[in-house]
Amino acid sequence: MTGIDARNVVRLSKQPSIRDTVKRALRSAIISGEMQPGRVYSAPSLGEEFGVSATPIREAMLELVREGLVVAMPNRGFLVTEVSPNDLSEVTELRLFLEPPAVEKATPLIPESAFAGLRGQADDIVQAAERGDLVEYLSADSDFHLALLQYAGNERLVSLVASLRSQTRLFGLSELHEHGHLAASAQEHHTIMDAIEQRDAARARDLVSRHIEHVLGDWSGQVDGEQSRAGATAE
Repeated sequence: MTGIDARNVVRLSKQPSIRDTVKRALRSAIISGEMQPGRVYSAPSLGEEFGVSATPIREAMLELVREGLVVAMPNRGFLVTEVSPNDLSEVTELRLFLEPPAVEKATPLIPESAFAGLRGQADDIVQAAERGDLVEYLSADSDFHLALLQYAGNERLVSLVASLRSQTRLFGLSELHEHGHLAASAQEHHTIMDAIEQRDAARARDLVSRHIEHVLGDWSGQVDGEQSRAGATAE
């Protein structure tokens, strides 16, 4: 066994896009801290955890090597790379430069016909948070935010933000769930949608900024979750 919490592992069914599905799940497991930095994971062991053969695991891991999330260890497996507090700070700073103004730009451009789908994605985040499924939480969270950014009309920005999101490690998510705060964080996506549906671009921008700032606080585990959330609420 690799030590990944079975409650937070996505059991994967065989399908044509299995490699992409595996890569998505592995990326989220790394970001959430389910797969620990500095630890070597073998493709066969991960295949047992995820319910697939070693081949799609190995193929997905090689793609994650190119993204810098893991390092290939010959005859051993894949080493999950470390992310320092300074790395996290720099990534968060870049996301704050990029995402809030992009959402502000996108807010008046998102068609009303897209609202229901975006609300559904926000619901997926909340449901994953309530289950304590950290891997699915991060996958759904990424889907929602990248979907919003698509409406800003800049594909390079979307790709850059997706890359930046994969460079973080959010060790505080498990503790947030244990203390009942992860669901509250998940609800922020509905608050963002409220502003978007009201076409309040400035408020949508501010809400996204606060949401990203949690990465440096309660999501990263760098500060106490109670204090961080209380501070965010007081803003």
